Amino acid sequence: MRLTWIGAARLLGIVWALPNTLIGLFAGAIGMPFGARPEFSRRDYALVFHRWPWGPGGAITFGNTILHTGTTLDSECVTYEHRAGRCRHPPIKLGDHERAHVYQYMVLGPLFLPVYLVCGGVSVRNPLERAADRYAMTGKGWWP
Repeated sequence: MRLTWIGAARLLGIVWALPNTLIGLFAGAIGMPFGARPEFSRRDYALVFHRWPWGPGGAITFGNTILHTGTTLDSECVTYEHRAGRCRHPPIKLGDHERAHVYQYMVLGPLFLPVYLVCGGVSVRNPLERAADRYAMTGKGWWP
């Protein structure tokens, strides 16, 4: 099997995101005795821990790991702008939103978390969140 430049870039991104992926793997492993179940998602390039037992609901991504409180990433949710009352958007798929974050981690690697926090954290002001919502709505534009 020949490695294409896209495959090589994807592999490099996975390695670059590894420090954050390890955080997610650690948290996912801690959740397993409490009901979390790992499943590899080729579509998301991530190991997804479904039924992760802590948090307000939804999902959080660390590198190529997604911690998800539900049973399927195909569940619907609203965008950050919609939730903030700035506009009305149709529901999006949670998995599409989290996949955008996986891609963002593969570009920013260990810089993702500091950049994310400087950009506003979990809020409508964060361009990384708005880009993930845009990607979930359109399938394009996962980068801010």
